[in-house]
Amino acid sequence: MDIILIIKAVILGVVEGLTEFLPISSTGHLILVGDLLNFNDDKGKAFEVIIQFGAILAVCWEFREKLLKVASSLTTSAISRRFVLNLIIASIPAMGLGFVFSKSIKAVLFAPIPVATAFIVGALVIFWAERRQQHLSPSEKNIHTVDDLTYLDALKVGIAQCAALIPGTSRSGATIIGGMLFGLPRAVATEFSFFLAIPVIGGVTAYELLKLWQSPVSFSGGFGIVILIGFIAAFISAFICVRWLLHYVAHHNFVPFAWYRIVFGLLVLFSAYSGLVAWSH
Repeated sequence: MDIILIIKAVILGVVEGLTEFLPISSTGHLILVGDLLNFNDDKGKAFEVIIQFGAILAVCWEFREKLLKVASSLTTSAISRRFVLNLIIASIPAMGLGFVFSKSIKAVLFAPIPVATAFIVGALVIFWAERRQQHLSPSEKNIHTVDDLTYLDALKVGIAQCAALIPGTSRSGATIIGGMLFGLPRAVATEFSFFLAIPVIGGVTAYELLKLWQSPVSFSGGFGIVILIGFIAAFISAFICVRWLLHYVAHHNFVPFAWYRIVFGLLVLFSAYSGLVAWSH
């Protein structure tokens, strides 16, 4: 077993888990870290797709009571049916656009420089959303839980999520900050983003796995163990991150993440244009 490959798997698994649900872009970080670790070949890309299931499993476990309650009362509870329909409605825009344009996006934007640029632009949007959050109308403040969301609220979040097709934007960032811009309280937008990750990331990952199954990428030679290690690392780190973020949003805003995005994006741009790091293109 290649110990270096194991270390890379752990690093990328932790990066996936810690960044998947924060407004800082897991895809962007995986592209950059994978590039630095020289783990961005076909096997590396397959690895990144599969370990996303670890992060999704962490969300399912954290919210297992809510998910089991919805599943068991789907035929008897209007609230449960609306919750599921809201997830479906919010999932459709990004999944539809992703299906049509994913190849073009990967060909042009899956590179360090576009990712760094998206980091900085996304930070400016976070500043705007937090300023908007301070001026919520009384009617908007009456939304206290994800069960209070209407179909229109779900559609708005779904449209905002389309921005996440640009790597470096962040799926969680697009849904959380987009929801805030449309008037949702920070905590509600964050929790809905967690639930929305299940069908969206789960569906996209399943689709990518189907393509991998038909591709010539080989998982022999112990690579399956490497994937399992990355999967476990992603699950553990995502579980910790989800619990921390739920507590964080109850008392803080997302401004620190905006500053992180700016600093990180500028460092990548500086390293690229100064020749400090030979990023791939």
